[in-house]
Amino acid sequence: MVVLAEPVATGVQRRTLLMVAASTLLVLATFVTPLATGVRTAADLGTGAGGQAWLLSAMSVGLAAALLVAGAAADQLGRRRVFIAGLVLLGLGAAVSAVAGSTGVFLSGRLLEGLGGAGVLACSLGLLSAAFPPGPSRARAAAVWGASVGAGTGLGGVLTVLLDTGTGWRGTYLLTALLAAVLAGTARLVLPDLGTRTRRRVDVAGPVLLVAALSCVLVALVGTRSGFGTAAVVAFLALGAGLLVAFVLVENRLVVPLVDLALFRVPGFVGASIGALVTGAAVVGLMSFLPTVLQRALGESLLSVTLLVLAWSAVSTVTALAVRWVPALGGRLLLAIGLALSAAGLAALAVLGPDGSALRVLPGLVVLGVGYGAANAALGREAVAHVPAERAAMGSGANNTARYLGAAVGVTLVVLITVSGAPAGTPAGLTSGWNTAALAGAVLSGAGALAVLLIRPRRA
Repeated sequence: MVVLAEPVATGVQRRTLLMVAASTLLVLATFVTPLATGVRTAADLGTGAGGQAWLLSAMSVGLAAALLVAGAAADQLGRRRVFIAGLVLLGLGAAVSAVAGSTGVFLSGRLLEGLGGAGVLACSLGLLSAAFPPGPSRARAAAVWGASVGAGTGLGGVLTVLLDTGTGWRGTYLLTALLAAVLAGTARLVLPDLGTRTRRRVDVAGPVLLVAALSCVLVALVGTRSGFGTAAVVAFLALGAGLLVAFVLVENRLVVPLVDLALFRVPGFVGASIGALVTGAAVVGLMSFLPTVLQRALGESLLSVTLLVLAWSAVSTVTALAVRWVPALGGRLLLAIGLALSAAGLAALAVLGPDGSALRVLPGLVVLGVGYGAANAALGREAVAHVPAERAAMGSGANNTARYLGAAVGVTLVVLITVSGAPAGTPAGLTSGWNTAALAGAVLSGAGALAVLLIRPRRA
């Protein structure tokens, strides 16, 4: 029996993977910080009911609105430059949130964190695709990236618990600002400038229309749980739809548009986008609200809730790392398996009762962790596998846009379904509503797995 040795990673590959994984981990840890500290932050800032909804959603708005723009900028200006700029903006936004004395200033910092995180995430997979050639080495690098997504979620929660004293929530943002500055400085010293640049006319109208359209849609969705009237929600949705139509019309007239709409005729690209959208809506959406349900309905402590989330995160991290040893498993099949397992895990979360224990969700979290880790590893491959090499950052940005747009929609729907449980606001109502939301997420994830399997990439 002959065992083939793995190709040894070069110094450039090791440095690139380390910087990309560490920075992605920091972005995800920053993303989940308010999930655990939201109650304390709202009390310290005197935030009302409407503002509390924005505490959870502000960074999602910044991410979803800016990811495609950041990806296009990276392909044109250089991925290393935009990656470092993203870390700088992330640190600046964290510093603003840390010293905020009002809800408005805090939310401004979170939006800035979203813009900076978009620069990091949009360039991450593009840098990896430039450093690692197609094949097993790139599959393993994508698995490490997927593991950093899961690890960031868990470590962010642990960090908030360690600093959870008094107004300790500010410490998490100060530490984020410090780590972002360190990573930006390190990247400037060791990260190579990988990938080709496209010299073309700057598309100004496309980014403006896209950011405005996504912002209007997200404002409408978040507004449904922050006190907006029906007329205002409908108006924002209509405005967003009109701006999206204008964006498509403008992009179709450009030789090199911000988003190559022809890619949506490529089955592999569509499948990866559906997988990212479903992962964000079903998994991220539900897990974003689970800590709140466990604390409010079952009276669980922040520490116990964080340990449960950490178990889910640890399983997803290990799974994402483990699948790198089976590179022969295609990205499309791995993504479908991940979504199917996620569906099973989400269904197993629909077991809460007002007199039950939070430990009842642990088996479901373990299964969900396996599915989420597999899906993250697969998306790391598929996000750039179906776009030209010179537009890899755009492909990464499009895929992450789908994920965080799905997350913004998902968490909104999960909250609406959960709080609608009868009798509303009581432990029985919250747990009943949560069980309904978990089953709905399971159906959505299962449908996503089926769609990914049915959308077969064209043979070369």
